[in-house]
Amino acid sequence: MHLNGILQNTDGEVKIFGKNVNEAEREDIIKNVGVVFQDPDDQLFMPTIFDDVAFGPMNLELNENEVRRRVKNSLTRLGLTGYDERCSHHLSYGEKKRASLAAVISMEPRILVLDEPTANLDPKSRAELIKIINELNRDGVTIIITTHDINAVPELVDRVYVLNRTIIAEGIIREIFSDAKLLKENHLEVPEVFKLFEVLKCFGYNCEELPLSINEAIENLTKTIGTNGGHIHLHIHEHTHEETEKVKHKYRYDHH
Repeated sequence: MHLNGILQNTDGEVKIFGKNVNEAEREDIIKNVGVVFQDPDDQLFMPTIFDDVAFGPMNLELNENEVRRRVKNSLTRLGLTGYDERCSHHLSYGEKKRASLAAVISMEPRILVLDEPTANLDPKSRAELIKIINELNRDGVTIIITTHDINAVPELVDRVYVLNRTIIAEGIIREIFSDAKLLKENHLEVPEVFKLFEVLKCFGYNCEELPLSINEAIENLTKTIGTNGGHIHLHIHEHTHEETEKVKHKYRYDHH
């Protein structure tokens, strides 16, 4: 809430578009920085979905036609066409997540902040939401997310900040995920596919860069199979077991 000026910082400095949020025009910050809560029930409070999505634009004192245009565009973009008169408490959790996002993007923000966007979603809803967030980013919206869903990180962002009261580390995803000590000290994991390919390297699999996502893994395997005559060659040698145990040990939390 500090990013959109609702809460004021008492220490340090928060700047948006080069302006200190404590000194900038509140309306300018609020309409340009949208915040989506982790729990959609904290964000949806009006009698109908139309009212929820229209709430922000109406408070900007836009004319009725513009409000309706924004509501229609937001609901269409989130796959909620025809949900105008539905009540939020009659929706599934995934639909509520999308409705709360629609309520924010109807403000047409330049920056979108999402708190745990994939939390408590089934695989289908999770994939749909990730696709929508990436589409918004491609359209020029800056995306900032906070998450413990490590497997979603490579699908959503380019740069990572590790926070523990303060900024512990920052960098590109591969740089951060390659630092097992850093992750372990801050109770984080790497994507499962990353660990799998690290184990495969113990069996002689040639992989210069460990994949961070399923898509990267498919590309890697396809390339390897293509250059090896349709085969993947793995080898067991005298140190294979020892090397795989080191990989497993590196990411385990149930030992000291």
